[in-house]
Amino acid sequence: MDIQSLKLNKNRSRKLIKNKSDLIFDLILYVIMIFVIVVTIYPFLNVLAISFNDSLDTVKGQSFIIPRKFTLNNYKEIFQYGNLLHAFLISVLRTAVGTATGVVSSAMLAYVLSREDFVFRKFVTKILMITMYVDGGLIPTYLLIRNLHLINTFWVYIIPGLISPFNVIVIRSFIDGIPISLQESAKLDGANDFVIFYKIIMPLCVPVIATISLFIAVGQWNSWFDTFLYCGTNPSLSTLQYELVKILDNTTASAAQTASMLNRNSTAAVSMVSPLSIRMAITIVATVPILLVYPFIQKYFVSGLKIGAVKG
Repeated sequence: MDIQSLKLNKNRSRKLIKNKSDLIFDLILYVIMIFVIVVTIYPFLNVLAISFNDSLDTVKGQSFIIPRKFTLNNYKEIFQYGNLLHAFLISVLRTAVGTATGVVSSAMLAYVLSREDFVFRKFVTKILMITMYVDGGLIPTYLLIRNLHLINTFWVYIIPGLISPFNVIVIRSFIDGIPISLQESAKLDGANDFVIFYKIIMPLCVPVIATISLFIAVGQWNSWFDTFLYCGTNPSLSTLQYELVKILDNTTASAAQTASMLNRNSTAAVSMVSPLSIRMAITIVATVPILLVYPFIQKYFVSGLKIGAVKG
């Protein structure tokens, strides 16, 4: 009995030590995760607070996460521009069309490259890899777009970025993980490549398709430089991001003019909005649509990144 009780006491002490070590580890892990969450969320809360805070109060330069003097003047300054709604619709249209066509085109090319019976599989893959590291440059790209007669057309937003080598490789890696027996059995049943792609491959690629869709959608939504280059003289094709950039430039110029007037005349009127406040409000306006979409595809996004990771 003494030996058994001694063994029981040893087991209990070991369990207590293990429980204490697990508790300490959990506490350290919780502290680290809370710190990461605070560091991650604070910048966004600060941007949100500044966008709703009075501009004159923001100039003090103190960091905060809650507006000290709540106001909507920053957003009123943005939405007073008449072309903003039309630009928003153009951005939504280019994002929807660009995402749909980009995903389908990349997935079709990825399916072809995943086929072992495709003779030029390795050659085309190497060409795609080279384009990820070598770029023609701004001037050759502009000349190509001009020669294709895409200047001041909506398709200049879609066609140049139709195929992304990175997206193709990610989707192809995902397709490589699908059992080839599914395609072979479909062929025995008389299905051609288009039927196999749309009826078998695409439904099984939903996680990676959602991931790539988010990549393309964010890129299309945030793009403004192509509008400046190719459609800057056509207001009907102006995008939301480009209009917001112009608003920011106008606000900065106005603030500089006001500062110059104050230097010459102390009785000059003070601007109601500052470039910093406008910049933060623009950031919120440009970010909110993507934030509203992301929760619906988050689970596919995570699984798509895990399964569709680029293989060596």
